[in-house]
Amino acid sequence: MTAGLLRRPSAPQVPARFRDLLAAEWIKLWSLRSTWGSLALILLSTVGLSVHATLATYADWARWSAEQRALLNPLWDAFPQQAQMFVVLAAGSVGAIAVGGEYATGLLRTTFAAVPARRAVTGAKIIVVAGVMTVLGLLGAATAFGVSQAILSARHAGMSVGEPGALRGILASGLLVPVCALAGMGFAALVRHTAPAIVAAAAALLLLPTAVDEDERWTALLRHAMPVPAWQRLIEISEPPPWITIAHPATISGAWTTYAAWAAISALVTVLAVHRRDP
Repeated sequence: MTAGLLRRPSAPQVPARFRDLLAAEWIKLWSLRSTWGSLALILLSTVGLSVHATLATYADWARWSAEQRALLNPLWDAFPQQAQMFVVLAAGSVGAIAVGGEYATGLLRTTFAAVPARRAVTGAKIIVVAGVMTVLGLLGAATAFGVSQAILSARHAGMSVGEPGALRGILASGLLVPVCALAGMGFAALVRHTAPAIVAAAAALLLLPTAVDEDERWTALLRHAMPVPAWQRLIEISEPPPWITIAHPATISGAWTTYAAWAAISALVTVLAVHRRDP
């Protein structure tokens, strides 16, 4: 009887608020050393390789013919394909590590023991990673555009942000970063290991587009459904020259749809895979 009187009722467990989950995922993301290195690689490659490409155009401008000058798309130097290759790899790696790293260390199991709401935890992780990568991507794209066009303006070859296609190119290059990060998260949620997830993301985002062309309708549809070819279409500001024939060209609306589909499907796959399978 005395023991019963002395026993205190257990305090009710208060469910974690979603903002608390966001704060926890924010701490997790920035506590990883690889995050800092990957984000630095994205920013440096975006701006540094843009400057390198623009300076090459600046140096060769005097030797170009009038026809070559007329065909120049200033966005090619602002967002060279070499820079985007590094961006895609680094962004996919950040997403893969954010999920795969917790599987490897067992932190995900500990997190779910403290917060059983798996969908809420995974949703918070997706929002934090996507938000950080969006800010970084747009910052890098805007900086690369501004610096490159300032250099080209000395040759009267630059463009302003108000010209047709300029803002679209900045947004497309910046938003490619979170799209690839979400793809990396999706692959990591499926395979549960960081290294295979990074390889799978690199193969799907970079290698697969090189295996298909736009000569046949079905191969064109497959190519247009990939983020990197969609980005390539979005930074084009004019039609291809007459001597280049594309049987089934991509559309601007189709390219934006590819971005949205990859982001939505990757997020959905991440949530479902983490929710349905034990860590």
